[in-house]
Amino acid sequence: MTDIPADLTELFTRVDAPAPLAARAAARLGAGAAARLREDPWALLRVPGVTPAQADHFARAVLGEAARPDDPRRGRALVLSLLTEAARQGHTITPPEQVLTALERARVPDPRAAVEAALDEGEVLVVTEEPEFDEAAPEDEDLPEPEENLALTRWAVAEEAAGEGLLRLRLTASDLLDNATIKQARAGLPEDRSLALSAALRTGVTVWRGAPGDLAETALTLVRAAAGHGLRAAVVTPTERAAADLAEGADLPEGAVAGLHRLLEPQPDAGAAPGAVVFGRGEQDPLELDLAVVPDAAWLDVELCAVLVEALPDGAHLVLGGEPGALPPAGPGRILDDLEASETVPVVELEPAGPGGPLAALTAAVRGGELVAVEAPDREVVIVPAAGGAEAVHRAVQLVTDSIPRALGIPADEVQVVAPAAGGEAGATALNAALKARLNAGPGRFGGFDVGDRVVVAAPLAPAAVGEPGTVTGADAEGLRVAFAGGEATVAPADAARLRHGWAVPVALARGVRRPAVVAVLAEGGELSRPLVATAFGLALRHLSVVQAAGPALARAVRETGVPARRTRLARLVVG
Repeated sequence: MTDIPADLTELFTRVDAPAPLAARAAARLGAGAAARLREDPWALLRVPGVTPAQADHFARAVLGEAARPDDPRRGRALVLSLLTEAARQGHTITPPEQVLTALERARVPDPRAAVEAALDEGEVLVVTEEPEFDEAAPEDEDLPEPEENLALTRWAVAEEAAGEGLLRLRLTASDLLDNATIKQARAGLPEDRSLALSAALRTGVTVWRGAPGDLAETALTLVRAAAGHGLRAAVVTPTERAAADLAEGADLPEGAVAGLHRLLEPQPDAGAAPGAVVFGRGEQDPLELDLAVVPDAAWLDVELCAVLVEALPDGAHLVLGGEPGALPPAGPGRILDDLEASETVPVVELEPAGPGGPLAALTAAVRGGELVAVEAPDREVVIVPAAGGAEAVHRAVQLVTDSIPRALGIPADEVQVVAPAAGGEAGATALNAALKARLNAGPGRFGGFDVGDRVVVAAPLAPAAVGEPGTVTGADAEGLRVAFAGGEATVAPADAARLRHGWAVPVALARGVRRPAVVAVLAEGGELSRPLVATAFGLALRHLSVVQAAGPALARAVRETGVPARRTRLARLVVG
């Protein structure tokens, strides 16, 4: 199923490069990958997972003695690699000094020339922030210098577009309903819900903070009230599966709950860059909406935020919700935190709707920095100790295939296993291998997949958003046929690498769908943190099993490891 051009296979065979790297290079660099790598072997650094040392080794194999540390292509590629790694950590900007220091460590003779070469290519920008002047400062005091940072053009442009779009929504907004109607819509609601509805109906951009269930219910209440008064309103979710679950029994007009991906109307575009999805909705063809509510907006990176706000017309209102201290998005940015820090939009805290149960109590405690024992008479929460990674995998398989279906009546296909990351002895990859062997054993005839395999979208596809779960229903020369919540789609062989087995999923990829039962496998050495654990626990609707193989490290991570800092510009950009 993996479509690797013959010339790329020949090149990698000739230089004795690992075979799996060829598939990743084809996916990232596109049809002309081989020619591009012969011309510039350091372009291999664009492929995820490739280190500078590996790229240098590849360049020596391709160029021989012509591969030198001072090659301008090497310096330019290293700059891009450093900024790409910063983006993977969530940063949209990086101080030049950090880049220059890293280039010196990589034995680049002239780091500043390497940065200039990257700037000349257009994939890197210098972004300048004018300082804020203190009007009370003495006239003879030296004025502060503008602050300069480096940024990948892709993320810099997206962050500026997001800032401009959010500012436009703020400035073009007016009350969506008159005072009397807003008062009527608020009647009988608790004070916090009343404030949330009022802010959303009066203000162009609003931030809500609260637990996932409270955010979702308040979003439905708002959209129901808005639609009842003739407004075009929608609840926007990360995935179609989440939209279908939320819409069930919600008593809303058809289409009033929708996944962002489908809402934006992805279009087939042969000219798009590898991995890019082109959307039909945007500035030239905006959505027909007066109000969009995203109850779980913590997953929005700056690029997705930019696409969303550009697709909203002047005068539309946007509500973005998220848990306090939520797990940041997989991509760069921190939209909710930056909006809150800008002090330009109302921020409404939603109190818990009720006492909740053991699941809510545990998740709230973790969110507050404590890992507590909770009473769970109906087995809403079960802690399963494990001595190490191998035992954790065994316990997880046992829970999914036997214990949870037998004791709680929740079928295996409604149980989601989550782990902090894909790798490791008890990571999502190892868990999927064990679960597939029990639930759908097969040789992986079609690019590693078999009919009946549970899958999840791990990188953007036109038919489905990142995090969308599905099931393989067939395969042929055209590709894999996958049943998603929004309908069946064919995933071309070249795009099959964008799917992963989905019985077990890294927490960051699972966050788009809440499940009746969740098995959280937490092993020592994983990327444990308070927001990650709170997010994992919050994915469970009825039952949570925690396979505890991390020992004291779990409580320590919940207590001490919060949201990592991210360098961003959005808080300044939305001020105008």
